[in-house]
Formats: sequence, C-alpha cells, structure tokens
Amino acid sequence: MVKLLAYERLLLLLSVILLSCNKNIEEYEKKKLTDTLRIIDSVNAARTVYNDSIRTLNKKDRYRDISGSYRFTHSEIAGSGKVRFTKNGRDEYNVSGKISSGSDFVAIEGKIKAVTMQYLNFEGVIEQKINGKKFRRTAKTSFKDEKKGPYWRLQDKKGGEGFVEYIDIHF
Repeated sequence: MVKLLAYERLLLLLSVILLSCNKNIEEYEKKKLTDTLRIIDSVNAARTVYNDSIRTLNKKDRYRDISGSYRFTHSEIAGSGKVRFTKNGRDEYNVSGKISSGSDFVAIEGKIKAVTMQYLNFEGVIEQKINGKKFRRTAKTSFKDEKKGPYWRLQDKKGGEGFVEYIDIHF
C-alpha cells in the first residue's frame, strides 16, 4: 500500500511537471510570437522610410526647374511674345504662349517634357498665321538647344509653304 502511495505521488508529480511545462511552452511561444511581430513591425517601418525617400527622389526634377516665362520668337514675325512654363510633374510642364504682329501670329499650347537640358519634347498644338496663310502643327516634336544661341529651337522647321521657319524659346 505504501508503494502505491509513492507511485501515485510520482504520477501526480509528473502530471504537475507536464502541465507546468506546457504552460511554460505556451508562454514561450507567445513571447516568441510577440518578438517576431515586433521585428516585422520594425522592418516594415524601416522599409516605409526607405520607400518614402525613394518616392521623394522620384518627384525631384532630374534637370533644373525651367518654370516661368520666356521670350518666344518666330523668324517671320518682327518682335517677340511670351511663353509660360507651368510645372505639372517631374521634368514636365504645361506650356502656352503667343507671338503676334499685325495679323500674323504664332500660338503654342501643350506639354513639354525635359528629356535633357538640350532637348525638350513637345506634345500639343502650334498654330500660326503668317502672311495670311494658316498652318497647324500637331505632331509630337522637340525643341533643341542647338548651341547657336540662348534658345531652344523647334526641330519641326518646315512651315506650311515648305520653307524653313525658326520658332524659338529663349532662355
């Protein structure tokens, strides 16, 4: 009978140990999960900061900001007009302006993207009336700094009558 009591005590002791081990394991697992979640949150916070810095850099112009008003000229029109660049994105600008002298005029309306400081890609409309002849340019084209002066020159130089015309934006 004494042996049976000792056996029961041993069994009871082992049951208590097993139950306490299970409780310790559960606490350990909870702590481990909490630590893991804390590490994940820390990594996510670091990635968010990194991604935000990339987003900020992607909003910055690659080239200098060319917003503002510029002198606008045409080789067949005496005098000059103004063209205005309004920033609307990374190296992108809305552009509008006009030159006029008497009944002759050139009007520009569209978007310009600075590809380099030498090339500005233009998409929009250039309408003109020179010596009573109307002409409208709608094809995508470029303005280029040809290093001949302080201006970007329209690369679509052929006018409505087939002759070369120079349309320049002076910087």
